[in-house]
This record gives sequence, C-alpha cells and structure tokens, in this order.
Amino acid sequence: MLRVYRHSGEAIADHFKSSFAIIRFNYRTYESGGVVAVVKAHTAAEHLLRDYEFGQSDQDRHNGWRYFLEETDLVPGMSADEATKLRQARLERRESGILRPVSIQNPHTR
Repeated sequence: MLRVYRHSGEAIADHFKSSFAIIRFNYRTYESGGVVAVVKAHTAAEHLLRDYEFGQSDQDRHNGWRYFLEETDLVPGMSADEATKLRQARLERRESGILRPVSIQNPHTR
C-alpha cells in the first residue's frame, strides 16, 4: 500500500511517516495470532519483525507461526490487544461489504 511517486525521495519520506503493524499468523492453519506491535517507519518495523523471528522457538516456527508487516493507520505504540480488535473489526466490515448481495439490473430489460 505504499504510495509510489516519480520522485523517489517522496516515496522514501512517505515510508518513514507510515505506521506498520506486525501481524502474527499461522501459514498452515490460516489462524491469526493478531497484531503483536504497531511501529512507525518501515525500517523500524522490519527490525522489530526480525527480532520477533529471532526470538521465536523452533517449535513455534515448526508449527507454522510466521510474522508479516502491514501498512496501517493504527497509532504506533498502541496496545497489541486494542490494535488486534480494531484491525479485526475493519477486516470484518470490509468483508461484509464484499459479501453483500448486489442487485444488478439488465439494461436490456424494462
């Protein structure tokens, strides 16, 4: 979701201003472990993500648990539980909009 501009300096500046959520998920079961942290700036988020991966037990990793970054408008430093609840509510709202039946009228019928 990073906005890309012709001038790379603008894209880099936008990357530093953005917030990123570190999400834990199980790639085998598709289970979400929720948001573990919200961090400002992509570089800081990448470093923290590596710290989580480095601190992860072999068993945890073997069981399928991984982490990924997601650009967000959540507030850096907010509680992981609150960030998880907000993110989940937004995902559910977005999915419910997609799943709502759409009435399409045939333009050739009256």
